Amino acid sequence: MRLVVCVDRDDDLGRKAGIQGPVIGRASVIEAATKLAVADPEDADTNAMFAAVQLVDELEKAGQEAEVCVLTGSPKVGRLSDQKVAEQFDLVLSEVKVDSAHLVSDGAEDEFLFPILASRLRIDGVHRVYIRQSANLESTYFLIVRALKDPKLRAKTILPLAILLIVIGISYGAGLLVWGVVALLIIFGVYLVFWTFDIDEAIIDSLRSASTDVRQGSVSFGFGLFAIGLVGYGFVSGYDAYITTPSAVFGQFLSFLNAAIIWWVTGALIWEVGRALRRYLARHQFPRSVYVATTSIVGIGLLSYGVVSMLEYLQGLGGITFRGLPVLPMTIVIIVAGLALEILAGLLQQRFKSMIGGPVPDPSSS
Repeated sequence: MRLVVCVDRDDDLGRKAGIQGPVIGRASVIEAATKLAVADPEDADTNAMFAAVQLVDELEKAGQEAEVCVLTGSPKVGRLSDQKVAEQFDLVLSEVKVDSAHLVSDGAEDEFLFPILASRLRIDGVHRVYIRQSANLESTYFLIVRALKDPKLRAKTILPLAILLIVIGISYGAGLLVWGVVALLIIFGVYLVFWTFDIDEAIIDSLRSASTDVRQGSVSFGFGLFAIGLVGYGFVSGYDAYITTPSAVFGQFLSFLNAAIIWWVTGALIWEVGRALRRYLARHQFPRSVYVATTSIVGIGLLSYGVVSMLEYLQGLGGITFRGLPVLPMTIVIIVAGLALEILAGLLQQRFKSMIGGPVPDPSSS
């Protein structure tokens, strides 16, 4: 059997028609394409889905067994969207037994996923769908107006310009133009960090997951809320240490870290335990990744705490003391223990990898 795959990498189907992927089967794909066409008649993914159905019909007329599916990604095109497409493709392959696939695409963007699909199943070909349009409609003005209606493009172009105008306007009106420029640099720096590492998408996914956990009564929501509270208390505790430390700024910063790290590590452990309990209640077994994650978290915590304490000792601000033992040896012991736990986490990962014949699942996906 041949599988005809249509990829909606930016999840127009979910955003505009409210349909979550994967969509499997001729009737389901036609229904999804129809809903998308009603929601946005100009969306090219509609034509790609109908083209996929047409290709299935042609294959069946030629005497071949065929099935069609639509895979959806994420509005934030990149690593997260490609990961979602890969997970959905694995789900489709587990439900439909096929020998090869044919990719239907509405542009080069979707074809970036070809290596991901080809790594799981033989791809016999790629069919790109072209949309015929009137030449009069393709004027520069029409293209610009239509492009600006795309929320993704607006977020990338209009939003930074709007922030620039607002900050400069407020700072100029208040007579603080220099501070406005400084604030603008910070805002754009944070914006670029979020955009580079898909942090905004991760936050959105976390909120959606939390909403689902609340509706389903999942234990992970309570653990996650408690973990966030501990992390927040870590910042408060660190700030108290910062303002009460009678030293230079660097020494105050070390005091902030020294007071906050223990709470941050505890919060991370609570978060991971909650995720492991959710997996245990759902599948009656703990994920192997929890052992790697908890060992790594404790190791990173000890290593960070030891390094900060070593810097405090070198700055003459004290350090770790325990029942009268010397500061420097205790600090070295904690650093070595952290390194040992990190090595142990790596060995555990390799051990589990050899046991299951593949990489240990990422804790964030559990």
